[in-house]
Amino acid sequence: MNSEANFDYLKYMTDHADKKALLSDLMTAYGREVWNYAYSITRKRETADDITQEVFIKVFKNLHGFRSDASVKTWLLTITRNTAIDFQRSAFFRKVTLTDWVGETGERKSVEQEVMENMAVNDMWKLVMKLPAKYREVIILYAHHQLSLKEIADMLKVTEGTVKSRMFHARKKLTKMKESE
Repeated sequence: MNSEANFDYLKYMTDHADKKALLSDLMTAYGREVWNYAYSITRKRETADDITQEVFIKVFKNLHGFRSDASVKTWLLTITRNTAIDFQRSAFFRKVTLTDWVGETGERKSVEQEVMENMAVNDMWKLVMKLPAKYREVIILYAHHQLSLKEIADMLKVTEGTVKSRMFHARKKLTKMKESE
């Protein structure tokens, strides 16, 4: 979805603008992408729901903070990434994740594995989800969210060369994984 043109007015927003309507428009246009990105980081539906909600609360509180240095989509995905990282660092997340892991028994698949398999459109997507986080992240941002290498670099606070290197290594790992099947 190419919604960037629809949000050009965000750059010129004032404190008197209808923030609720704008938030609703942003949630409609980008809600699914924010949730998908949160899910790709956490691999848990409930956690992705919580992160998505938190992202849009932060956006609502900080609409005046949009500087238009990047696109609205990149801004939202950056907030999503930072919120997901903060969430994973929290003691609550570590405790719940540990409890979930300890609770699993036998050969039964976890809910996360079932969700990943159900959401996987094809074998390649399943392989991408098995990549280490730093490689999975660049592939998802590039292939799924269609961000440029520069946007990815700015978002991850790394150089474009690092992004290119991670892309190269991710593709190399995907090729090996595909061949070993």
